[in-house]
Amino acid sequence: SGVVADGAQKAFIAFANACGYAWASMPDAKGRLPESHPQYIGTYWGAVSSPYACETIESADYYVFVGARFNDYTTVGYSLLLAPQKMIEIRAKEVVVCGKATWHCINITDLLEALAKRVKKNTASLDNYKRMFVPQKDPPNINQLENKVTCNVLFYHIQKMLSADTAIVAETGDSWFNCQKLKLPDGCLYEFQMQYGSIGWSVGATLGMASGLQGKKRVITLVGDGSFQMTAQEVSTMVRFGMNNIIFLVNNDGYTIEVEIHDGPYNNIQMWDYCAFVESFNKSRKRKAGDATGDCSGERLYTKRVETEGELVEAIKAAQEKPNTLCFIEVITLRDDCSKELLEWGARVASANARAPAEDMGFKGHG
Repeated sequence: SGVVADGAQKAFIAFANACGYAWASMPDAKGRLPESHPQYIGTYWGAVSSPYACETIESADYYVFVGARFNDYTTVGYSLLLAPQKMIEIRAKEVVVCGKATWHCINITDLLEALAKRVKKNTASLDNYKRMFVPQKDPPNINQLENKVTCNVLFYHIQKMLSADTAIVAETGDSWFNCQKLKLPDGCLYEFQMQYGSIGWSVGATLGMASGLQGKKRVITLVGDGSFQMTAQEVSTMVRFGMNNIIFLVNNDGYTIEVEIHDGPYNNIQMWDYCAFVESFNKSRKRKAGDATGDCSGERLYTKRVETEGELVEAIKAAQEKPNTLCFIEVITLRDDCSKELLEWGARVASANARAPAEDMGFKGHG
């Protein structure tokens, strides 16, 4: 993500082309560089990386990190298997080589441009990745329209919605992991908040992103029910200003990511009638008596509650046929339906959070 902050995207791609190395993005940098690049191997996120990305990187003789941020979330509870003596870190204004030598006042763009002119091409890591790689198949039970929706089925259909004319906003929670697995077409924007893991961030961010894009791209938001309850009122402003984004609310009845880190009764939430709540912001529209489907068709707002794949397909089709309408689709899933990456990440972060304080481990602070 530091590559973006320094405006060094073009210099990074020039360096990648020159060196021939396999390269990946860390989770908070997804969408910052073109995923269509022939040397791109996905997301490096430790134990929850894209298939074969972690093995390719951590087994390399050396690794180069450009603008990387290492914290408990990006390192999966500080469980990355990286050796400092093999790491070259190009930071915002300094370079650290193998944990020993440090050079200060170095600009990322200048350094990458210089390296691209001098580096010798070496495709060993990319060759190794290609030998291991097995293409991922579609999830089972696709196109069985009468079946209940699962997260795998939902994101299969979201993947097909993406183009250069769309932008993704991923909420803190299981959407982190499911959205990381989306393959972004060139021009498709992507935003999510990892530095603080702010629950509820995506709803306000959707408002801001849609305002900034001014209709140039359609924003697609993935948010859980618990997160939505934190900042739901921002949808009112979206309706007021006639925004056309699409919000998928994944209703699994609770704070699923918090359940995997530290379960307790505080992760249970009050169930809402989410479609009716959102419809209340659209004062000019009157809901038909006896309409229990949650299907609200209006000039400014469309809502739909879906439980089966067939209903999901119909709702997506309706949203795409309403390019100037704010669309809110509530997707009902089982409480325990989450990605395998969340289970792994949650267990590792929970273990890191449960460590004894440094003083209890024999380390004394300096007064």
